[in-house]
Formats: sequence, C-alpha cells, structure tokens
Amino acid sequence: MELKKTNIGFFMAVPDLISLLNLSFGFLAILMAINNQIYISAIFIIIALIFDSLDGWIARKLSRIDNYGFGKNIDSLSDIVSFGVAPGILLYCSGRYIGTIGLLGQFHYLDYLLAFVALFVVICGVLRLTRFNVIADNLDFKGFIGIPIPTAGIVLSSFILTGFFNIYFAMILMMVVGILMISNIKYSKLNNPKLLLICAILVILAIIPYKIIYLNINIPATIIFIITLIYILYGLLGRLIIKENN
Repeated sequence: MELKKTNIGFFMAVPDLISLLNLSFGFLAILMAINNQIYISAIFIIIALIFDSLDGWIARKLSRIDNYGFGKNIDSLSDIVSFGVAPGILLYCSGRYIGTIGLLGQFHYLDYLLAFVALFVVICGVLRLTRFNVIADNLDFKGFIGIPIPTAGIVLSSFILTGFFNIYFAMILMMVVGILMISNIKYSKLNNPKLLLICAILVILAIIPYKIIYLNINIPATIIFIITLIYILYGLLGRLIIKENN
C-alpha cells in the first residue's frame, strides 16, 4: 500500500490515545517502583491494564480500519513498557524493598537472581509481542499463542496487593509466565461479558483507596490473583490433555 502521508495526525485515532494512557501509567509504575512506592506501582500497572483493555474495545466500537498497522504497533510497544519492563522493574524493586533481600545496601546473590528473572520477563515479553505482530493476521485461531503479556503485569501486581506477597514465589511465578509467553500453548480470549464485568468490578475494588480487607488480606486483589493463576493453569492443563489424547 502506497504511503501518501507521514504526519502523526494522519495515523492517530482515539484508540491510540488510550494506548498512550496505557503507556503513561506503565512508565509511572516504573518511576514509582524505583522510588520504593511498590503498592502504587502495582496499582498503576493495573490501571494500565484497564486502558489496554479499553483501546481494543473502543477501536471495535468505532469500526476503526488500521490499514497501516499503526494501532497494532502502538498497542504492542505500549504493552512492552507496561507489562514487560514495568513488571520486571517492579519485581526487582519489590524484592529489594518488601523482600528485604539487599544486605546493608550491598548486592546479595539473590539480587542478581532477581535481576535475571526481571530481564527474562522483559525479553520474553518482547519476543511474544513480536511474534504476535508477525502471525496475528495469518492465524485461524481466535485466541492467543502463548499467554498474553498483560498476564505478567496483572499476576505480579495483584500478588503484591494481596497482603501475603512472597518474593521467592513471585520469582518462580514470573519465570513460568515468561516461559508461557514464548510457548506455543494456546489461550482463549475472555469474551464472556458477565465474567469481564466481574473482573472489571474486582479490579476497581482492588485499587480504590478504601480497600476491602479481612485479616490483612486485600480480598478483591486476592480474587484477581487466584483468577489469573487459574487462567495460567488453564493453558497448561489444556496442553497436557491434548498430549494425552494424542
């Protein structure tokens, strides 16, 4: 297709502005994590997820025709920041702050392990989104090949907000999510309106200032965390069942 215009305004549409809000909160989440505002960082990643969900919905409502792939690319690049880089940095900083791994300001061997896992998540996120952009228009399957990258953001953020965060389990969990992102395991899209509504309500309840807490546990965040774990296991169990049947 011949490109006649190159100015940004020619490519931009309303959904792209929503994608930039996703990017903005991902960037702010990074700043908060670096400044040891771990819980605020987790909340900002969840807010980024809300905008990531909205941009596609708005694009469908407006019947946007993305002839040049601008919308797809700005969405993917925003996702890399919000659900790749931000969770990676949040994982590292939460280990240093909540996990108290650092010893008197000196690097401990677990700090190196944290850095490795964080980088691994970022690399897997980049690979997953690059593959998605390459194969998205050439697949009959309507779901995802490899777990979608927002999973890395929501599972870590909700875990931090639950009230029973454990850095060691978080590292293992993020390694698993990273591997699943670059795997060939198929994951279905969550298209059930009632389920999406319930998840949306839980997300809002998890991030509001007046949280629903019982025994120091953030109930909505815990439910989101459990739902995300079930979604992660769903793909793994589905793959095992297919292998057994074959």
